[in-house]
Amino acid sequence: MSNIRILPEILANKIAAGEVVERPASVVKELVENALDAGSSRVTINIEKGGRSLVEVADNGSGMGQDDALLALERFATSKIQNDNDLFSIQTLGFRGEALPSIAAVSKMTLVTRDSRSESGVAVRIHGGKIIDVTETGAPVGTVISAAQLFYNTPARRKFLKTVNTEMGHIADVTAGMALGRCRVHFKLLHNGKTVKQWPAVSDPAQRVAAVLGQVESDALVPLSATSGDIALSGYLGPSRLARSTSRGVYLYVNGRRVRDRVIQHALFDGYSGRLMKGRFPLAVVFLELPFDQVDVNVHPTKQEIRFVNQRRVHNLVRDQVELALTAAERRRWAVTPPAADPLERGAAVTEASFSYRIRPKKAVDRPSDVKNPFIYHGGEPRRKKPTAPGKAQRSFPRKTETPPFESDERPATPKAGDQRPLWQTSGFGDLDVIGQFHGTYILCQGPNGLIVIDQHAAHERIVYEQLQGRKGRIESQRLLMPDTVELGFAEAQALEALIDPLDQMGLELEPFGGTTFVVKSVPVMLDDRNVAGIITELAEKAAELGLDSGLEKVLDECRMVMACHHAVRANQRLTEKQISHMLIQLDRCGDPSHCPHGRPTWIQWTVRDLEKAFKRIVS
Repeated sequence: MSNIRILPEILANKIAAGEVVERPASVVKELVENALDAGSSRVTINIEKGGRSLVEVADNGSGMGQDDALLALERFATSKIQNDNDLFSIQTLGFRGEALPSIAAVSKMTLVTRDSRSESGVAVRIHGGKIIDVTETGAPVGTVISAAQLFYNTPARRKFLKTVNTEMGHIADVTAGMALGRCRVHFKLLHNGKTVKQWPAVSDPAQRVAAVLGQVESDALVPLSATSGDIALSGYLGPSRLARSTSRGVYLYVNGRRVRDRVIQHALFDGYSGRLMKGRFPLAVVFLELPFDQVDVNVHPTKQEIRFVNQRRVHNLVRDQVELALTAAERRRWAVTPPAADPLERGAAVTEASFSYRIRPKKAVDRPSDVKNPFIYHGGEPRRKKPTAPGKAQRSFPRKTETPPFESDERPATPKAGDQRPLWQTSGFGDLDVIGQFHGTYILCQGPNGLIVIDQHAAHERIVYEQLQGRKGRIESQRLLMPDTVELGFAEAQALEALIDPLDQMGLELEPFGGTTFVVKSVPVMLDDRNVAGIITELAEKAAELGLDSGLEKVLDECRMVMACHHAVRANQRLTEKQISHMLIQLDRCGDPSHCPHGRPTWIQWTVRDLEKAFKRIVS
């Protein structure tokens, strides 16, 4: 007797349903996709008890005749593809013909439908995959599909369903995500007979974004729009202050289909590089339109994972345009605006992205011309030398004879006519009135809109990072009289060895010393009094974590971040008035003065209105 046998059709359908129908939200997704493919302009989703009792989707699409309604319940029955060419150029959300038979196999389903050519509709009842009856019925043009008692015949699956609120939360998320991708369709979601949410049809995607994400968030979003050949990119990007702790705020769409794609997501995060702290995720809505034959959607049963024919092209387009859009938005907010008559009317929530200022006459200290490089590397107060450990030689350096080049105090020449820099570059932090230092860590400034608080370490870190990034040629280094040795792990040593030549251009001269040991012969001038061994170890760990597969430039960028962080002034470090003034001037020259290289904000603001409210001088 043979041990191999063909599975019964009902059992095969139940197994297939396990891939397509994971929970009630999966049923909603499949049925709504069918409704949209049918050309619906209105979709109503009616849920009872979180989908356990009922999931019903009604639409006003093209509907079906009786023959098509019966065929639609067969596995792999579809009107959307007919040959190989159709399979590799899919233009619809659904195409495999699995959804209806899979749902019918694990529920008590009723299908009521009518097309425009029929005078009456047809109602089909299916329990557990078996057709119970087919009757003629009155119905408007369109389709209504009801799936009751989901997983009633597969109790092993039903017991894994979560609470009503949890399942309803998943359904609401799925519905909102699909509504966000189709702004011209009216969506309505009901639970136990009560309207939970509805999104009227709109012509402007920004209105749907506001309806789904909320008006406050949408007002802060940055528009994204670009084309590259036959690829069109659009969407909305949230500033770093709207960052989330999870990726739930990332909405990605390809040809109208919401997807989970690593290529687009990686490109999006790359575009936000330096604007988000580690472990934080942006709020973003990204729409990508490209030829249907350039993307494969037949990758996963849920049709949420895709592949691109040219992944690099898509990745680079998204990454570059996201970075350009965010940079442009940051620059625009630095435009000079005339002050309002009532300062209380200029205030808003506490934010690092909302202050503007007016140009004021410069004080002499604002642009020091008689002081050479006032921003001293060791701060305003002398450091106390740490005692040398017994038996350990003190590392020594030759006496410095030149001013380190990283923070030149040279002022640019007066620009010629037609060569004037934009206002956002010529007026900014240097125009603020400096009040002083707080706790040796924060710089307090008065702006026309309120109190500006600058994190001196984050700000200086951004300055040094951009100076390193824009540096051409080899960075000036300081040769050690007594070379240091650094012992690393195997992976870290392998990663560091591949970076010896690029690091040499950064002023860091290293040589292998056998095994996993390296000898440090020279260091950049700005690191001459730092813990060099600790910095080398951190650089090697970062390089090993990223791997050269991520690109040499990205690894080197991480190295610049490490060097900038170690060089930047620390908390509890007193600064002189000239040092603060010089820092603010340099901050104005940065491409992204609002964030340190790791994504932390460099400044925040308390508006006059915020302070008035805090002191109860105004009620609201």
